[in-house]
Order: sequence, then C-alpha cells, then structure tokens
Amino acid sequence: MRRRRFIGGLAGLAGAGLGLVPATRGTAWAAPGSLGEAREWRAVTTPGATAAAQLVDVAAAGPGLAWAVGEEGRGGGVRGTALALVWDGTAWKRTGPAFGGHLGAVAATPDGSAWAVGTDTSGTARLLAWDGSAWRESDFPGRGTSGTSLTGVTTGPRGHVWISGRNSGGSVLLHGHQDRWTWVAPPPATTTVAPSGVHRAPCGDVYVYGDELVARWDGAAWTVLPAPGGIRAGFTGLLAVARDDIWLTGYDYGVGGPPGKPPGVRLLHGDGTGWEHVTVPFGVGMLTGIVADAQGRPDRACGWDFWDQTRAHYLRWDGTAWVSERGPVASTPVVMNALAAVPGSGGGYWAVGTTSTSASSAAQLRIER
Repeated sequence: MRRRRFIGGLAGLAGAGLGLVPATRGTAWAAPGSLGEAREWRAVTTPGATAAAQLVDVAAAGPGLAWAVGEEGRGGGVRGTALALVWDGTAWKRTGPAFGGHLGAVAATPDGSAWAVGTDTSGTARLLAWDGSAWRESDFPGRGTSGTSLTGVTTGPRGHVWISGRNSGGSVLLHGHQDRWTWVAPPPATTTVAPSGVHRAPCGDVYVYGDELVARWDGAAWTVLPAPGGIRAGFTGLLAVARDDIWLTGYDYGVGGPPGKPPGVRLLHGDGTGWEHVTVPFGVGMLTGIVADAQGRPDRACGWDFWDQTRAHYLRWDGTAWVSERGPVASTPVVMNALAAVPGSGGGYWAVGTTSTSASSAAQLRIER
C-alpha cells in the first residue's frame, strides 16, 4: 500500500557488485518473541530479473503464501515492465503479469486472496486480483479514463478492499466488495495529487495519506487531519493504533542543496489534531514503511540509511522508543522499499527492495526476512 520509486538524484551512490550476501531458503522464521525483543534478519534468494529491477511492496497471507510487486528493465529513457513474485513456502517465483509499466502496491487476506495495483506505460491504472495461481485483470469505475489513478491497496474482513488513488471527480478512495467497486465521495479538502497510500485501522477506519492530504473515512464521513507539512516531502506508510495515536513515515528533501543531496528521515506521531516529529537512530535517508504487531501496537519500520548503505536499517519499537535493528551486510547498497508482517508466523516479516539507489544496471531485487 505504498507508492515508491528508485531514489532520485543520487546517481553514483550504488556499489559496483551485483551479488547478495549468502542467502537461505526454507520455511523457518526467526522468532522475535514479545514486544521489544530483537530479531536476526536474513537475505533470501530472489528470482532473476532484468536490470534495473526493484520490488516496491509486499504482502503475506501466511507463512506459506506471500506476494511482492515492482518493476524491472527501467532506466536510460526506457520504461520498465511490471514484475510480480509469489512465495510458495519454499521459494520466491515469478508470476505474471508482464505489461509495460509497474505494479506499485499489493495487499492480501488470510484466506489466500490478494489484490495489486499499478500503472501501464500509457498511464492507465491497472487493478489485478489473484485467482489462486495467477493475476487476472479486474474492472472498476473509471478504468481507462483520463485522470484515474490507483496508488495503494488494503484489505478488510469479509472480502472488503480499499484502494487509494484519484478519479476525475476528485474522489481519492475506491471501495470494493464482491466484485462491485464504488468511489467514495471526495473529502472536503481538495487535492490535485493522488494520495500515496491507504491504511485500514483495526477499528475499521480507513486512512488515505500523502504529501497533500491525510484523511480518515469512518464509513459515513470524512475527517481531514492536519497536513503533515514538510518541504519536498513524501510519505510512505501510516499506522493508526487509535484515532489519537497515529504514526506516519517518509522523508523530506528540505530547501535547496547540491545535486545528489539525500533526503532526511521523517517519522511523525499524531494525536488527530497535530503532528510531532520523532527523532530516530538515523537522520539521513528515509523510512519506507511501518507495521503493527498482532495486538495492533507499533512494531517495526524499515528504511534506507544514507551513511550505512550496505545493510537495511530497521526500527523496532521497544515500548517507549524506536531503536535500531540491522539487516545483514551486503556487497551492494540495500534499499528496502516495503515491510509486511506475516500472519501465523509468530512474528515473521518480509522486507523487499533493490540493490541500487537509482534505476541503473546495478539494480537487482532484494528480499529479507
């Protein structure tokens, strides 16, 4: 449920190597235990992909079934091709579609269904459903029309699906149930840019978020939250523990700076009436996602650390503060774009990304767990 890309303006920061650290394969999960306990992250073997390749989102139905989406073959003025992988409990495998463009978000349910959204090279929004063995195209209101985009997706109980985006009428949330899709009326605040993602809280509230808008839909009416602010900012993940306990991840490039200036990390904590900036263990780079534990409490966030690029920088909530948790050292840069908890795994996660900061021939797929 995110919209992320290769990090722009940072060419030349990628390492020369293409290989990953030694990887493991199998179904065993590192057990983190209860809240506040550290875990050991490991790299996982990925299928081959056409450089430049990246995974931008991941979702899991359980320990034996997960999906990751992104793009490959992008760069040098050439648009990429949508890329989708499925985890069968033993290995990650490629599974269509292979249309020109990209897939930007994926969401799953415990019963094994999944949804993915993206955009093809003509600028047309694409909505895909997993049929148990492959992705199939789904119709929705506004499909193929100018001004319609789909950016993020999340699922709810009893087959409900929520998608962030924008249509020509200004709506920013699409609701689906039993193959019927309806755009929710626009929120009172206007935005010309589609929100970057969507999040469903345990209470049933649905949030859309982006650099211009954070709003909550309670099933009957919108509540527009204060804008998170920032200069050249982007927001990559939202976690609502309660209506007065909301976390927002992202980055901020600030004012000016030389070519190649890296962004600054942003982690905001909101009470529904305002946002407070939270200091985290690294300040240069970005946070790219956040997840809750099985009790709905803040749990893990993932990110990219500009000053230590050869291993992923995760954040772990220890009950009072966010503390560092590191992935394995690699021979390449490690840019993790998304993080997902794995239901039924006793505390497992998937994290996905790429091995370069830019869409170059050095960029290959990266998966950790």
